[in-house]
Amino acid sequence: MNNHTRKFFIYTRKSTDTEDRQVRSISDQLAELKELAVKEQIEVVDIFVEKQTAKAPGRPVFNEMLLRIEANEASGILAWHPDRLARNSIDGGRVIYLVDTGQILDLKFSTFWFDPTPQGKFMLSIAFSQSKYYVDNLSENIKRGQRNKVKNGIWPQSAPIGYINDNVTKTLFLDDTKSPLIKQVFETYAQGGYTLKRLRDSFNALGLTGKRTTLSISNYHNILRNPFYYGVMRYSGELYEGKHPPIISKSLFDACQEVMKRKSKSKTKTLKPYLYRGVFRCAECNCFITTETQKGYNYLHCTKRVKVCLQKYVREEKVSEQVVSFLQKAILPQYASEWMLAEIEKEKHDFTKENEDFVRQTQSKIQELFLKIEKLTTLYIENGISLEEYKAMKEKVISEKVLYQDKLKSAEQNTQERFEPIVSFLKDNISNDILLVGGKSEELLPVFQKVGSNPKIKDKEILVEPRSAWRTLYSHGLGGIRNSREPAFGGRASISLADFSVLSSLRDTRVKYPRSQPL
Repeated sequence: MNNHTRKFFIYTRKSTDTEDRQVRSISDQLAELKELAVKEQIEVVDIFVEKQTAKAPGRPVFNEMLLRIEANEASGILAWHPDRLARNSIDGGRVIYLVDTGQILDLKFSTFWFDPTPQGKFMLSIAFSQSKYYVDNLSENIKRGQRNKVKNGIWPQSAPIGYINDNVTKTLFLDDTKSPLIKQVFETYAQGGYTLKRLRDSFNALGLTGKRTTLSISNYHNILRNPFYYGVMRYSGELYEGKHPPIISKSLFDACQEVMKRKSKSKTKTLKPYLYRGVFRCAECNCFITTETQKGYNYLHCTKRVKVCLQKYVREEKVSEQVVSFLQKAILPQYASEWMLAEIEKEKHDFTKENEDFVRQTQSKIQELFLKIEKLTTLYIENGISLEEYKAMKEKVISEKVLYQDKLKSAEQNTQERFEPIVSFLKDNISNDILLVGGKSEELLPVFQKVGSNPKIKDKEILVEPRSAWRTLYSHGLGGIRNSREPAFGGRASISLADFSVLSSLRDTRVKYPRSQPL
């Protein structure tokens, strides 16, 4: 059978994969193959164009072409090179099998000779094998390059949300728009009051997005579990130290993991917005105190869900008066807070030596851990430990090193920050006192929930213990001096700043408000 009676398909392919970027374009392939068809006097039945990699079987256009050959619509294929037909063993084997069975009588290439003889089929199989070897080798080279980048602290893939790839230096830098939002995501979730759905709705509304689309709940779940944001990269199940700037601290990341472990779905109901709904419990039976309206007045009373309770109703106005009275005893007057702030300013210069010693010790410990990682690597290379043991031990050392680096970063900051919790507390105390003097009950309620712990009602009286730092103020009776003058406070201040050291450890500007229960 000669070329005049043979029918051929033209097959062209160009992948978008990296290894195919230097291959001739579809238009170039078609131009050369059409010239070859004219030169060889071949009848072209149809032209197939495919834009998909040949690394794996399953190309739809290629499969359609072979089915039409099996249906005897054509008996030959025109292609630019054998690697256009196959770069995997299955597709290459299918082509050779169709040649063996006589359904493909001829293959013609612009850059490769083929003859349907045992020698020709042998050379074709070698060409297919070389194409597969090229793909396999290239893939391995890419993986090896990525592993080397990771070992050097460079992220080899697309930057996570909050970072931007620098195509010149091949490093990452912070996205000025998204990185502050990412930090807020972690800080907000660590407080424990947000579900992932609420987190998504809140921050999507603020404009936090992915590269092309809005973020889903699973995206936020992945962000919160990604150690990349505190400076460590997880690659192929192993942790590596990164050179990219961290967005959050390791302690904040750990806090989010703890919240995620105990998180449960929050349930909310649409209820009448009474001021003290779900705030108090009954001191007699420990049931919640609810509120209802009678004759135009709001009354608080026990829900009595557990057993018989003898507690009576109490007017909402009387409760508000007692809330104010409690806050007056637990909150310093404004002038007293200002006096203490002035005293703290005098003490800020006495704490440098201890901080310097701590920095030196921490730096020494970090260097110790760095050498430990090097020893582990050497031990693994010399077959002293298995890969699993190496990964587990290395992960533990890196986590410890990151914690020390966080401590060092905090210690190397100005020693004035040692006093920041007290300063922040006293400034907040000034704001609370301003509200206490002229604020409404609904404005004072958040302050009451922040200052008071486990509030209860018994015999129409509120029972509440001040929290943490406010307990110090309450126990020293400092809230009760608001009727005295500033000189009197300065003269009668038997309490020293050392007594207020408790504020440093107990005061937190993100004090969690107790979650109100709908009743």
